[in-house]
Amino acid sequence: MTLAYRFATTFFFLLFKIFFRFKIDGIEKVPQKGGVIVVSNHISHLDPLVIGAAIGKRQSTFMAKRGLFKIPFVGAFVKTFSFPIDRDAPQPSTIKEAVRRLKNGELIVMFPEGGRSRDGSLLDAKRGTGLIAALSGAKVIPAYIDGTDTALPAGAKFISLSKIRIIFGSPIETSAYGRDRESGKDFQERIGNDIMKEIKNLKLKVKS
Repeated sequence: MTLAYRFATTFFFLLFKIFFRFKIDGIEKVPQKGGVIVVSNHISHLDPLVIGAAIGKRQSTFMAKRGLFKIPFVGAFVKTFSFPIDRDAPQPSTIKEAVRRLKNGELIVMFPEGGRSRDGSLLDAKRGTGLIAALSGAKVIPAYIDGTDTALPAGAKFISLSKIRIIFGSPIETSAYGRDRESGKDFQERIGNDIMKEIKNLKLKVKS
């Protein structure tokens, strides 16, 4: 973990703790070594900061939309902990890069829905998440974020103070999946559907 990344995650952890009553559940379920994919719902621009601050002890790598890398100053910052992806049509080179990083033992954060949910409802998973999970065989840790859509909803220019919580679920062992007679596409979609099902279960725990 780089010093700059440690400083940033510590800063945002304290910020969220002081002003947003930040609560983290299930962090012990995130492996401290080896290739891991953390998958989460996406409801606010704050979500990557929340996940990075919550995981803390491991450096997270994010798959960020390509347009962010073209924004002056913002692009330079994003580049230090992310690599670009075309959300609607992931390129083979991007898939290979994600798989390579996972096999090298990195932790990658992905938002399976492909973009932010405007109303907080869970969307279907894009195919890329299941594809990367299937090819890498990495453990998948589901997570659910609550409250960031109130703190900084889509389209908002200012942050509101509200409670933020993140809960991590048990690992999904993609290497244990049996393909049977499924096509590659069906197999990847099944992984994506199972991921969203686990995120939904975490949402029910938070909302109950």
